[in-house]
Amino acid sequence: MVKLSEQPDWLYLLNDFDAVYRRGSAGGSDVIRSHQRRVRERLRMVLRIPQEVALRAAQDKAVLVHLGRALDLASTGPLAGMARTVGRLRGQLTWEWGYRQISKDLAKRYAYCEVLGPQGPVVADSLILGLVLFAPGTTYPRHSHADIEESYISLGGAWSENDAAVYAPGSLILNRPGQEHRITVGDREPCLLAYAWLGPVERLTEPVMKFSKKFRQP
Repeated sequence: MVKLSEQPDWLYLLNDFDAVYRRGSAGGSDVIRSHQRRVRERLRMVLRIPQEVALRAAQDKAVLVHLGRALDLASTGPLAGMARTVGRLRGQLTWEWGYRQISKDLAKRYAYCEVLGPQGPVVADSLILGLVLFAPGTTYPRHSHADIEESYISLGGAWSENDAAVYAPGSLILNRPGQEHRITVGDREPCLLAYAWLGPVERLTEPVMKFSKKFRQP
């Protein structure tokens, strides 16, 4: 364990998350604006207390062969500064799948990394912040998160959710608790997303991620 104040890139990354949820547009939505505010407030509560970083051995996943390209795409986008911070930390990030059972194909195309949260290098029980990487041509199956409110913001690459629209870098999409969603990524480029989860402490500690058997349009 080392002090967060002695690991400036980790602190910079958390400040980058704060900036994204402070300066990013809510698109006129009171619901999204409220979500952004609550993410910032919980992050500030964590950072008010001197924090330590529990550096773990970096875990590799097959999809990480696309991380360099995703960061290249992000380098010319609205979150280029955050992408550069991620690039400096890439050797310290621990990537996971989050499911007890996952198909061999999806295991090659997807992974996530918790930055702050119950399992994160920076420990918090009221908020989860992290990154998700998708390979080109990925379809992330429909799924939901019980009692967890979730937002995604693209650093590099574009994606679609529930075939409703195409979201470019800098775009935020919000999924309310229990809302089913399916993510698709274009055939030519990977997609790197930042995400935030809000929910009760017991649910964030044991999120019970699951794929949905039947899809219901929200």
